[in-house]
Amino acid sequence: MSAQTKTFPDFIVVAHKDGKESSPEKGLKRRVLAYNDKLFLAEHEMVKGWVGTVHSHPHEQVVYVVHGHIKITCQEKTVDVRTGDTFVVRGGVQHGASAVEDSLVIDVFTPCREDYIR
Repeated sequence: MSAQTKTFPDFIVVAHKDGKESSPEKGLKRRVLAYNDKLFLAEHEMVKGWVGTVHSHPHEQVVYVVHGHIKITCQEKTVDVRTGDTFVVRGGVQHGASAVEDSLVIDVFTPCREDYIR
């Protein structure tokens, strides 16, 4: 554990620079930030033109667009989502995203995305 990541019985602090980075798809960078067994926070940077794989997962998901413009496809509808917008996707629902411009989003999942921390 680094000096910038601190764990207390009911309190966890993760410095941005200490978040685990990965690139699960070309044009997508993920940074794992604070989490516990019930909640999980990740940052995703998407390069303009990135098209994500349509997928589903058992986790409930809330997304906040920090900056940029993405398109979300869910239940055969496509919606433009821009800076400051948010959306929720229920667990088990097929969805996908693409970046209209360079974008940064914050994803919150419940329960924890253990597949992202392995």
